[in-house]
Amino acid sequence: MGKRTPQDGLPHWEEAQHLDDIVMDKREAKRANKAKAKRRNRRYENRLLRGTIDILDLHDEDEQ
Repeated sequence: MGKRTPQDGLPHWEEAQHLDDIVMDKREAKRANKAKAKRRNRRYENRLLRGTIDILDLHDEDEQ
């Protein structure tokens, strides 16, 4: 069983275009139905993007 993608944020902002390939749900087969699996991945993608934006904001504040 694969591991869930870490929520620390994406290493490079350019990778945000490929979220479908990056995000992996290790419990996908155990979800009740496809809709719940999609919803879970969508929420996880949003959380991953928020984490990346927070990291980028911190870098911008450090540079100023």
